[in-house]
Amino acid sequence: MTSPTKPTVYIETYGCQMNVSDSELMYGTLAAHGYEAVSGPEGADVILVNTCAIRENAETRVIGRLGELKRHMGPKTIVGVTGCMAQRLGPRLLKTKHVSLVIGPDSYRALPALIDGARRGERFTATDFDLEEHYEDVVARRFEGVKAWIPVQRGCNYRCTYCIVPFTRGSERSRQLADVVRETHEVVAQGLTEVVLLGQTVNSYNDGTHDFADLLRAVGAVDGIRRVRYTSPHPNDFSDRVIAAMAEVPTVCEHVHLPMQSGSTSVLKRMLRRYSREDYLACVTRLRAGIPGLALTTDIIVGFPGETDAEFEDTLSLCREVLFHDAFMFKFSMREGTPAERMPVEWTVPDDVVTERFNRLVTTVRGLSRDGNLTRLGLKTEVLIEKVARDGEMFQARTRDFKTVMVPAEAGRIGDYLMVEITGTTGATFTGTPLKVERKMLPLIGSRE
Repeated sequence: MTSPTKPTVYIETYGCQMNVSDSELMYGTLAAHGYEAVSGPEGADVILVNTCAIRENAETRVIGRLGELKRHMGPKTIVGVTGCMAQRLGPRLLKTKHVSLVIGPDSYRALPALIDGARRGERFTATDFDLEEHYEDVVARRFEGVKAWIPVQRGCNYRCTYCIVPFTRGSERSRQLADVVRETHEVVAQGLTEVVLLGQTVNSYNDGTHDFADLLRAVGAVDGIRRVRYTSPHPNDFSDRVIAAMAEVPTVCEHVHLPMQSGSTSVLKRMLRRYSREDYLACVTRLRAGIPGLALTTDIIVGFPGETDAEFEDTLSLCREVLFHDAFMFKFSMREGTPAERMPVEWTVPDDVVTERFNRLVTTVRGLSRDGNLTRLGLKTEVLIEKVARDGEMFQARTRDFKTVMVPAEAGRIGDYLMVEITGTTGATFTGTPLKVERKMLPLIGSRE
């Protein structure tokens, strides 16, 4: 129940885990200034849409949603657009008449003052980069429930030709290791036992003294932490030190999301990914040799400019060779201002060809994943109950290697660790029969319906 004396704020989040973390920072910033979070836009005093710019359809969806939100506005409601799309489009978003604020990822500290100005009828764009901003003094209002997203790095220096991130997040910069460890201790005090370290190329983390291997060891050693994850790494930045830390720190989970993007060396060169097909395979080999039982997931783009049938077949064959546990697969989306926009128009792959290739890729990856999942039947493994499943009748849990397992609602509570036997699979997810429940007594911190 909300307080009648406190202004209310609703934040709707799109995009990656970094955006989820940023929404938690915004909630924390506004909570420190007397705002109260609500679970829906109806009647909220402030509505913020935290946006993604990685693909065109993500931006199109937000534009449509801004129109829908107008019907939820009261006479004094303030509407703002934040995040990567705000950074990319800036003042252009103010053409939507009921939008008063456009705020990029480095300007969330100014939110309370900007909202006050909007109440006076002013309209603001705040999209300057601040390479020193890590929001160290902001206490995030976490709403994930069982895990904490902890940004350790912002921005990116890689400049892949298809990617808008360097233009929306700026250049790479890392937090001090001691600050990350301090936040991890705070997470434990809140009752959480799993952390996810976030960065655009997270394994290139370096605070001037410590590298990512040091960070994994330091965070993994915090008393009360049981699982350490991270996303997303770059294949070029897996040093022997990082692989050794993953293998030797028992809290670091046996899962790596390793973006591939394409299995063709020539496409990777046009993407400016800075590795070849052979380099990627060598990275996979080193990871699997160092970390037995490692699960690998990936990102793949279909239809990049100039992609030929043979180059696409290289992607399919690399999927068959690596045997990914799963993949996020996307049709190429041209982003205004990226180097790919300047590629010859005749390199454009026709939509029908892209669709046919995409469907073949999905069939291939899902089939390989299903075959691998069938081999896990009968396995006994630890899971962490994360949330109520969509059907409302079971719990959704997660293994250390990032498999989704459905368990009966009576098996425990959100936040419990338990041992299960894998007894069934749909091809993508599993069902598990509980063997033992370990009570965590985890509070549902900021959980949303």
